[in-house]
Amino acid sequence: MTPREMLVALLAAGSVFFTGLAAVGLLRLPDVFSRAHAASKADTLGALSAFAAVGVAFGVESATLKVAMLFVFVLVTTPAATHAVVRTAYREERSGPEDGATRRPEGGERGG
Repeated sequence: MTPREMLVALLAAGSVFFTGLAAVGLLRLPDVFSRAHAASKADTLGALSAFAAVGVAFGVESATLKVAMLFVFVLVTTPAATHAVVRTAYREERSGPEDGATRRPEGGERGG
C-alpha cells in the first residue's frame, strides 16, 4: 500500500466516523438545537473528509477541481442551511401554537 493509498483510506475512514457520529447525534440528542449542532458539525467534517479522499485519489486532474468546488460549496452552504433550520425552530418554539397548549412556560427547560 502506497502512502497515497494510506492517506485516502485514512480520509475515507474519517469520513465514515464523522458521518456516523452525526447519525448518533441525531438519534441520541434531546432537542432540535442539539441535533442540528451535531448534524451540521459532524456531517460537514464527514463530507469534507470524503471530498479530500477523492481529491487525493484523483491527484492533479480536472476532477479534482470539481471536487474542490464541491468542498467549498458544502463548506459555505451547510452552516447557512443549519442556521436557517435552527432559526425557524427557535421562532416556532417562541410563538407556539394558537391555543398555547404545548407552549413551555417562560424560563423553562429546553428539550426533555
